[in-house]
Amino acid sequence: MSFRPKPGAIPDAPGVYRFRDAHGRVIYVGKAKSLRQRLNSYFADFSALHPRTQSMLTTATDVDWTVVGTEVEALQLEYSWIKEFDPRFNVKYRDDKSYPYLAVTMADEFPRVQVMRGAKRKGTRYFGPYSHAWAIRETVDLLLRVFPVRTCSAGVFKRAGQIGRPCLLGYIDKCSAPCVGRVTPDEHRELAEDFCDFMAGNTSRFIKRLEKQMREAAADQEYERAARLRDDIQALQRALEKQAVVLGEGTDADVIALAEDPLEAAVQVFYVRGGRIRGQRGWVIDKVEEITPGELVEQFLLQMYAEASPDAMPREVLVPALPPDHEAVAELLTEQRRARVEVRVPQRGDKRSLMETVERNAKESLAQHKVRRAGDLTTRSKALQEIADALDLDQVPLRIECYDVSHLQGENVVASMVVFEDGLARKSEYRRFAVKTKEGDVASIHEVITRRFRRYLEERSATGELAPDADADAEEGHGPIDPETGKPRKFAYPPNLVVVDGAGPQAAAAQRALDELGIDDVAVCGLAKRLEEVWLPGDDQPVIMPRTSEGLYLLQRVRDEAHRFAITYHRSKRSKTVKESALDGVPGLGPARRQALLKHFGSVKKLRAATAAEICEVPGIGPSIAEVIVSTLKGDAP
Repeated sequence: MSFRPKPGAIPDAPGVYRFRDAHGRVIYVGKAKSLRQRLNSYFADFSALHPRTQSMLTTATDVDWTVVGTEVEALQLEYSWIKEFDPRFNVKYRDDKSYPYLAVTMADEFPRVQVMRGAKRKGTRYFGPYSHAWAIRETVDLLLRVFPVRTCSAGVFKRAGQIGRPCLLGYIDKCSAPCVGRVTPDEHRELAEDFCDFMAGNTSRFIKRLEKQMREAAADQEYERAARLRDDIQALQRALEKQAVVLGEGTDADVIALAEDPLEAAVQVFYVRGGRIRGQRGWVIDKVEEITPGELVEQFLLQMYAEASPDAMPREVLVPALPPDHEAVAELLTEQRRARVEVRVPQRGDKRSLMETVERNAKESLAQHKVRRAGDLTTRSKALQEIADALDLDQVPLRIECYDVSHLQGENVVASMVVFEDGLARKSEYRRFAVKTKEGDVASIHEVITRRFRRYLEERSATGELAPDADADAEEGHGPIDPETGKPRKFAYPPNLVVVDGAGPQAAAAQRALDELGIDDVAVCGLAKRLEEVWLPGDDQPVIMPRTSEGLYLLQRVRDEAHRFAITYHRSKRSKTVKESALDGVPGLGPARRQALLKHFGSVKKLRAATAAEICEVPGIGPSIAEVIVSTLKGDAP
């Protein structure tokens, strides 16, 4: 199936997924503890699947997913999506048409508690949705002990009034029997309002009231009444346990999160009403200018709530960064809602945890957008042509190599080389360099380009044989033999375009290195991070590509990949240096023994906790040197 996600693209996290058909309609919604395992099961063995699942997969043309923090969140989001999209392959709830709600008909003279489905009616208060109707009935059965509201139909209610005798629930005190006048309409409405308050989350006052009445009854030696009140309290507590609230009681908020890069941003919003996640929505936008997260949030809030109705707006808007003038934005939203709206950044607790979940969804949305954009052949071809036009190249750059330098205050200087062919990463040809010069980024770029293309010239002149000095670069990740394949590694393929991370000086250094080697058929450019400017060697002004250009987007992806690869190598080198430096003070311990100790124990921390006998197990370490190591490291321990 052509829409199968690429290996590694699916996150190993709980979430909800949707299959769509060729018209974009959602045809199936499911949840999973691990999205990766669940979705991979659809594409593993087609013949072993259920016939209905096979039919669903042959109808589908796309699949997407939303990551959540817990299984409870995944369950609630699945309910919301099934209710919203009514997918035809979700047979489990097919007959329900929609999810059941607990409804209280407050518009009636004698409000009734019942299960309702379908479109909501005016004058009725709703609680839910619930997964099953029996879950509502269990909750109602518990609450009727304390709030004996009418649950019968209009026909039963009318007939009971005609014959002057209530139904069974009236006899067992689970209905106040307004049909026969045991309570007045006002008293019965008060019971219904208390029932709604409890379901809305205002629970503590009812339990406290019952506890007070129970103690008074016990003090008056009315033990039967006290026992009944005790059972009522337990019934309320059991009903509370059945209500899974995602956030705090009565939380009414929109949770907004961002994921961005210099060219694009993804926005995700989770709508929380009554403490439960009621929906989710996302956008991916092109950034047409350099903008801070706070400014991006401000623009988004204004556009999102500009035409929203007061009922659709929350009491609280949780954002990842405050707008530059957040007080004015909050005031504007308050006017729109006709009630106070607070805009703030959650710092801790459940709201912060939910914000982190929304942030993961925003990052996943942006990553999926990039994968789709990069995987489109037409888009890649357009990007390569735009680069060729902007740099005035004779042909499109089918092979692009990008170089980046990473260091910490001039120490552990390393560089990376990443390769993109036909607009896609070719990770098998990535290379790393341990830079020898200490004269800055410009000199480092010159050294790396010189070494890479000197190897290219040597391997080309040797007609496939390795260069004589191949062993010199073994540390850099491209030694004479690839341990995985057993075949020689080569630099025999020249790029059409060399991209360096930096501006004019870095581009000029790369061009100078090529000129010194006599190479004149490789183009060079630099890409500066701050304004995403493209610099050509020797030019005083940069080449400005449109911010929405596919070519600039591809150059940015290449540069970011080189930066990631370089900084990963730098961190590993720095970590190795720190580990070895901790053993420098041990007398009689040379480089070989230090390496053997670190390889055996894995870290200096574990070595420090080892005994002399355990250290003696390392080849080349005798009892005397083991005692010296123990005494030295124990003395260094904080």
